[in-house]
Amino acid sequence: MSDVAKAIQHICDEKGLEYDVVLEAIQTALGAAYRKDFGSRQGNYKVKFSVETGDIQVWDVKEVVDDVDEEQLEKDQEELTRRREAAQTEGRDLTDEEVEDLVRFNPKMQIMMSEVKAIKKDAVIGEILEIEQEVPGEFGRMAAQTAKQVVIQKLREAERNSVYDDFKHQEGQIVSGIVQRRDRSGSIIVDLGKITGIVGQDDQVKGERYRPGERMQFFVISVEMGSRGPQIMLSRTRKDMVRVVFEQEIPEIGSGEVVIKDISREPGQRSKVAVWTDDGSIDPIGSCIGQRGSRITTIIEELGGEKIDIIQYSDNAEEFIKHALSPAKIIRVELNEETKDAIAFVAEDQFSLAIGRNGQNVRLAAELTGWKIKVQQDGTDTVVSSEDEAENAEASVSTESSTEEESEKEEVTEEPKAKKEELKEEDTVIEPSTDEKTDTKDAS
Repeated sequence: MSDVAKAIQHICDEKGLEYDVVLEAIQTALGAAYRKDFGSRQGNYKVKFSVETGDIQVWDVKEVVDDVDEEQLEKDQEELTRRREAAQTEGRDLTDEEVEDLVRFNPKMQIMMSEVKAIKKDAVIGEILEIEQEVPGEFGRMAAQTAKQVVIQKLREAERNSVYDDFKHQEGQIVSGIVQRRDRSGSIIVDLGKITGIVGQDDQVKGERYRPGERMQFFVISVEMGSRGPQIMLSRTRKDMVRVVFEQEIPEIGSGEVVIKDISREPGQRSKVAVWTDDGSIDPIGSCIGQRGSRITTIIEELGGEKIDIIQYSDNAEEFIKHALSPAKIIRVELNEETKDAIAFVAEDQFSLAIGRNGQNVRLAAELTGWKIKVQQDGTDTVVSSEDEAENAEASVSTESSTEEESEKEEVTEEPKAKKEELKEEDTVIEPSTDEKTDTKDAS
């Protein structure tokens, strides 16, 4: 292997690039250098570079076309100039398609039949000719600097493309990253290894702290190629983040034996996850909880301490709404199929529980089921709707215990962090698939 070949291989190994990509970059660089110092601005040069011998071959590549009258070419050029000036006054440039429509002959890409006869007598219209060019001995020395700069540019482009390809297939998945800083716009910048990702303000969990140097999990919203390379948008708030965490941590969900039907979420506070299976031998809720709450504990930790309600899905809307409003016990549900309105009747001691703090429980249940839900205290006119403002819902319910209030305030306003030994009964609500009257099971 020659010294040049060894150098190329070294670049490939160091940058994680393919050998052919680097070789193509070098040949493109040499073509640009040849055009600048030895060729014509109208040249469409193709270069072949032998890494073993260092030899360079150059061709001017042209398509054979019919002759075009010189006078017509001048008229076309005048019209092109006029239209370019008109476009500039409109604050734009002519598109490639507009230029092609005006130009009958492109000397960079084409050669007229009258010219080509001296090169190849049997040439035909539409044929692609490769006309070999003379390569001066000093070409290599004079072109070295130009070639080097273009190679560097091509390598950067190739490296960006490589990073883009690595992350593009991770859209909709979860990646691990280290928090770097918060920028002036309020976005969080995350180190993902080869590149940084961005967590916009809307994708940050309210009350969650993002400390520099802290490793966290993020949902990949999108990966797009920008002018400065790949741009990776991340989130901590998307519902699909909960879905992916469940798929990763629950083998039965990952395999498709247990299906997540839907998710409702108030990021950093609580999520409701509706699960279902057609396999009678599998308990979908138990699969999500795990032995002694091991699986759900891991999920809660990955979501920063967010509470999880695991709900038994049902095709029966009445049953599904009952389950979705857990941990409250629902007496009955009245449905209006046309308007998708539902009224859930509860006993007095279940009213606050069904609505939840600031109306959270009924809101999440409505989002999960797709029904507009009203909670009514049985035997009274006291009603709260899932569509009520949070403060109105709060005003309609009786005050919950101060212990529960303080506990929830801490979880939302301070950095959420659940530990296995600290997992409380309220962290996971388990809605049984049977008619059991158990409200909540301990997930720990």
